[in-house]
Amino acid sequence: MEESADEPRQLSKKQYEKVLKKLQIELVRMQEWIVESGQSVVVLFEGRDTAGKGGVIKRISEKTNPRVIRTVALGTPTEREKTQWYFQRYVAHLPAAGEVVLFDRSWYNRAGVERVMGFCTDDEYQEFMRSAPRFERMLQRSGIILLKYWLSVSDEEQERRFNARINDPSKHWKLSPMDLESRARWVDYAEAKDEMFAYTDTKDSPWYVVEADSKRTARLNLISHLLEQIPYENVEPDKFSLPPRQDRGYVRPPADTQTYVPTRYLVS
Repeated sequence: MEESADEPRQLSKKQYEKVLKKLQIELVRMQEWIVESGQSVVVLFEGRDTAGKGGVIKRISEKTNPRVIRTVALGTPTEREKTQWYFQRYVAHLPAAGEVVLFDRSWYNRAGVERVMGFCTDDEYQEFMRSAPRFERMLQRSGIILLKYWLSVSDEEQERRFNARINDPSKHWKLSPMDLESRARWVDYAEAKDEMFAYTDTKDSPWYVVEADSKRTARLNLISHLLEQIPYENVEPDKFSLPPRQDRGYVRPPADTQTYVPTRYLVS
């Protein structure tokens, strides 16, 4: 399954699907070990708008148990949450034993959008930069495996993806005035990201940068790397067999007593 980082494979779309399927099987195996061992895992996904965070999270979670591997994507904090300790609302979503939490954006909002858009004060920002490494060390000392991924997308590719969202009615929901403002403030966000890395890219809790101009490439590279960071072992699954159905007479109500969805399509 593993490939040398010095010798990347060039894959066709068909080969991509094949490798992705193998990785997703490994994710299921990892999930079973996490449940069996009681390990807790937190994975942060950060990056510019359109970098593909949602896509890679979807590929991680689509074959796994949502009660074990769950996604957290918090919205704008409420007025009450704004008065809390900054990390408080994230702590509420941390995993219990035998769980994985995938944060689609995380407490690093403070170092990114809040910093650039002026949603926090300079004092709040500086306090976050001091506190974040300590907070993460506290999580790790409690036994949580913490992984932080930054999906990196080029200026040109982000512009192409924004235009695709503008021109595709099925993707309009992915756009917001804040997204467009982030595009206008490309350099501000670049500076904020570099300053964030200077404070929080630590030996104990490094940032892993994923080149994401190709979404398929980013998905395979990130998932394979994630699997390498979890010391999972193969857990033999329980073996099941179907029990026999009850053998007793029962007459179901007539079909015309129930309301059916109209059959508008038939797929062969």
